[in-house]
Amino acid sequence: MKKTTVLAAAAVLALSLAGCSGQESGAESSSAASSVTEGTQTETEGTEAGSGSESEAAGSEAGAGGTGETYQIGICQLIQHPALDAATEGFQAALTEKLGDRVEFELQNAAGDSATCASIINQFVSSGDSLILANGTAALQAAAAGTNEIPILGTSITDYATALDLDNWSGTTGTNISGTSDLAPLDEQANMLNELFPDAENVGLLYCSSEANSAYQVETIRGCLEELGYTCTDFTFADANDLASVVTNATATCDVIYIPTDNTAASSTGIINNICLPAGVPIIAGEEGICSGCGVATLSIDYYDIGYKAGEMAYEILEEGADISSMEIAYAPVVTKKYNPAVCEELGITVPEDYEPITE
Repeated sequence: MKKTTVLAAAAVLALSLAGCSGQESGAESSSAASSVTEGTQTETEGTEAGSGSESEAAGSEAGAGGTGETYQIGICQLIQHPALDAATEGFQAALTEKLGDRVEFELQNAAGDSATCASIINQFVSSGDSLILANGTAALQAAAAGTNEIPILGTSITDYATALDLDNWSGTTGTNISGTSDLAPLDEQANMLNELFPDAENVGLLYCSSEANSAYQVETIRGCLEELGYTCTDFTFADANDLASVVTNATATCDVIYIPTDNTAASSTGIINNICLPAGVPIIAGEEGICSGCGVATLSIDYYDIGYKAGEMAYEILEEGADISSMEIAYAPVVTKKYNPAVCEELGITVPEDYEPITE
C-alpha cells in the first residue's frame, strides 16, 4: 500500500512537472512566434511603406512626363522628295526629343499614288495607331476618308480648306484633323517674279491638274500677276507621263514659267529642267525643292520646320490632351528669298543681294 501510494505520488509529480515544462515551452514558442510575426509584420509594413514611396515617386515621375504610354504613329508620305522627306524628319525629331523611346513610327511611302495612300491609311487604322501623320495632300485626303476618330495631322499641305473641301474656312477644321501648311505668301511670290523679270509679258502656270492645292495656288497667284500686267496661261499635266509635251508647249509661248508647290512637278524636275534650260525660259518655283532642280528663284520655307511644328502639335494632342478639332493650322515662321546659282549662271541672270543661294 505504501509502496503503491509512493509510486502514484511520483507519477503525479512527474505529470505535474511535465505539464509545467510543456506550458513553459508553449509560452516560449508562443513568444517566439509572436516575435517572428511582429518582425514579419514590421518588415512587411516597411516594405509596403517603401513600395508606397516608390509608387508615389513613380507616379510623380509619370505625372511630370505625361501618361507614360507608348505611342504607335503611322506616317503616310505621298512621295519621296527632299521637301517631304525633311518634313517627316522634323516631325520624328520633335516627338523623339519629347518622348524618347515611348514613340514608335511606321513610315510608309505611297510613291505618288492616291490608291496606295488609301491602303496605307487603312493599315494604320486596322493597327489602331495613336495618331497619323499625312505628308502631302493626297495622303491627307486618304486619311480623312479612312478615319474620323484617330487624330490626323497633315504637313506639306498648301490649303486645308481646298484639300478637304471645307466651306467657311476659319483656320480650324472642327474635325479630327489639323496640321501645318507649306504655303509661302503667293502675293510675295508674284512680286518676286516681277522683281526679276519686269519686262516679261507671258507667264505660263505649270501644274498637275489632279492636285487640288496646286490649282488653288495658281488661281490665287494668277490674280496677283494679272494686276502686275502679265498675261497668264495655264499648262496642266495629268501625271509625269504627259509632262514633257506640256512643258515643251509652255516654252514655245512663255517668257517665264511659274510652278507652284506641286508634288508631281517636284518629283520630275529633271524632265522640266532638260526642256526649259536649253530653251532659255526661266522658272519661278513655289518651293525650294523644285527650284533646286529646275528653277531660278523661290520664296522658300523650311520643310523641316513645318514638320517639327507638326511633331510639337502631336505631343500636345497625345500627352497634354489638346483638342485637335480646335487647333489652328500652323504656317512656316520664316520665308526666305533663294536662288539657284547654276541655273542663274546658265541663263545670265543676276539676282539682288538679299537673295540667298540654294546649297546642296
